[in-house]
Amino acid sequence: MAALVLSVNGISPKFGSNCFLAENSTVIGDVEMGNDCSVWFTSVVRGDVNTIRIGNKVNIQDGAILHCTYKKASVTIGNNVSIGHRAIVHGCTIHNNVLIGMGAIVMDHAVIGENSIIAAGAIVLENTVVEPGSIYGGIPAKRLKSVDPEKFTELIEKISNNYIMYSGWFKEPDVNEK
Repeated sequence: MAALVLSVNGISPKFGSNCFLAENSTVIGDVEMGNDCSVWFTSVVRGDVNTIRIGNKVNIQDGAILHCTYKKASVTIGNNVSIGHRAIVHGCTIHNNVLIGMGAIVMDHAVIGENSIIAAGAIVLENTVVEPGSIYGGIPAKRLKSVDPEKFTELIEKISNNYIMYSGWFKEPDVNEK
């Protein structure tokens, strides 16, 4: 069983090298993904109504949804971004070295600055601008505090590298099948 990868209106998703798509993940339409990315189980990356551009070393964890608004709001994601389990990223911009927590929602035209964290369960409303190096949480999400950019860059790099390692586990032949 393979991931569901579909073209829409003649536009097919494009993938960089060493990407992993879990067998029940879905990637549709005008999606461009960089190198070393992973789309995990039951996640949906739906570029059917607008573009989705994803940098390098981005992990889209189990059950996450990426979507856009028709002719109004596309999705742009930088490098070294982790999108937590069951998060929703909709029509927004996420800069480099960002962690979107589990179950968080980021709405249209929000901009998440680099080296930032969106806490688990937070809702980032439309047009919100998250300052670089910040932690936002709550409903609606508000600035909670600053993060040490150096420490956070190490953390997000570790998460990105771990997800490359995890995806490698699914690419290796199963020793028990021999």
